[in-house]
Amino acid sequence: MSENKVKYLEMIQAVVNRMAQNSFALKGWAVTLVTGLSAFSFLEGNRYIFLLSALPVLLFWFLDSYYLQQERKYRVLYNKAADEPSDTGLFNLKPPKANKEAKTYFYQSLFSRTEAGMYLPFMAVLLGIWAFACCI
Repeated sequence: MSENKVKYLEMIQAVVNRMAQNSFALKGWAVTLVTGLSAFSFLEGNRYIFLLSALPVLLFWFLDSYYLQQERKYRVLYNKAADEPSDTGLFNLKPPKANKEAKTYFYQSLFSRTEAGMYLPFMAVLLGIWAFACCI
């Protein structure tokens, strides 16, 4: 494998790592923001502010799914570059369009195990607490 190809693969891997780091940071921000809004709503005694905290969860979910989709596309690019026998086309960092290798955004990213496994229970807990608070 040529030195140029190794550098190219390292560049792609750096992009994949940044996308994964962004996804991790978004999950942390979602938890922090919702916890803060929840505490504020209980201090103020306003249950509707608590319900409003579901909106950032949805926004973070969509943004996090976008980063997951981009990460998957760059993994496909990495695999194609690693399998390519020649050095032609090196240093092209444009990810491939969605196809059967780079899964579609809505179904494969938004409802992946990592995304739905975090955000669906998060939403269920929020709505459950809000429903419980309304009954008290």
